[in-house]
Amino acid sequence: MREKTTQLGYTSGQARAGVQDKLPAIETWPNQYRGYEIRIEMPEYTSICPKTGLPDVGTVTLEYLPDRECVELKSLKYYILGFRNMGIFYENAVNRILDDVVTACKPKWAVVTGAFNTRGGMRSTITARYPRK
Repeated sequence: MREKTTQLGYTSGQARAGVQDKLPAIETWPNQYRGYEIRIEMPEYTSICPKTGLPDVGTVTLEYLPDRECVELKSLKYYILGFRNMGIFYENAVNRILDDVVTACKPKWAVVTGAFNTRGGMRSTITARYPRK
């Protein structure tokens, strides 16, 4: 089966790259309190653009209202480092991080924002929210 290619030369395989790749597990610990928010900034995010092979670098911020579980930070660090050599568009990475955090800790709500370094004269910020509308 031939892969579909857009006018700009992007393939459907590139569009799906990294979405299902294996990453370290995000572990959790039992939450003892209710009604507070957590914000975690991860300024060392890197991945590889699946089209160009160039690095994507930026800061990923996770904000969430925990329910019964909180994200364990060391496991989150290893999870984020798992993107380092992965080919994935950063739009997909932000959405994948949100999905994986929600699966791990089932928060009341969560927001993942990726603020990516300038490339080609443009700077991109991607935001994904749970629950999804």
